[in-house]
Amino acid sequence: MNRTLSGRVALVTGAGVGIGRAIALSLADAGAFVGVHYHRSAEEAAETLTRIRQRGGDGLLLQADLTGEEQAVGVVQRLVEQTKRLDIVVNNAGSPVARTNIEDCSLELWRQVFDVNMTSAFLVTRTAIPHLRQSGHGSIVNILSLSVQTGGSGTGPYAAAKGALQVFTRTLARELAPQVRVNAVMPGVIATRHHEQFSTPAKMEEYRRQTPLERNGTAEEVAAAVRFLVTDEASFITGALLDINGGRFLR
Repeated sequence: MNRTLSGRVALVTGAGVGIGRAIALSLADAGAFVGVHYHRSAEEAAETLTRIRQRGGDGLLLQADLTGEEQAVGVVQRLVEQTKRLDIVVNNAGSPVARTNIEDCSLELWRQVFDVNMTSAFLVTRTAIPHLRQSGHGSIVNILSLSVQTGGSGTGPYAAAKGALQVFTRTLARELAPQVRVNAVMPGVIATRHHEQFSTPAKMEEYRRQTPLERNGTAEEVAAAVRFLVTDEASFITGALLDINGGRFLR
């Protein structure tokens, strides 16, 4: 692979499994030193770092609950203390937490979902901004969800939080230009542990039939799009939203 990110440092939140792991591996393959963040997936995150090193890259494990300000700030600080720079932030950490409709959603769950998906990205990004401005190649990519377009299927609070993250992307793109580019990707149905937890096999098959490309996506396909957006090849792209869904809404 062309090492277009050699010498750069990336932070990928939620990098232990699924899309986050694939992004971390992809950025490392392109030459970046990767901060591999995780909350509870310690073994999985360690496996991500092991794979990075087996493929000739390097990185740093970073454990934190990003919904807390002190821990979120600490993740960025620990990475910068070791590497002396930060060029890329990928806000991938997130979860629906639980299935619920809006009518039955408790205030506690609503706040938890927004903290996990939106507040975490805010805290990490706010701390990273000064370092990204100094980078000369500063780039942020936020990972959204198809639920922003569908309204969710029993995951309305999650859809709302990811919708807020979409607006956050555009706000940052305007505020941080020209030093830092900010974009988002919106994965469709991706075959990961996330869907194993929140979708049934029958639902996954239904999603496949609804997709013009006649299959569900892979984490590696999402990672390839993220990798492109943080390289200099995308140097005139900011405030953009890239759908990665196999043409889901063409039918």
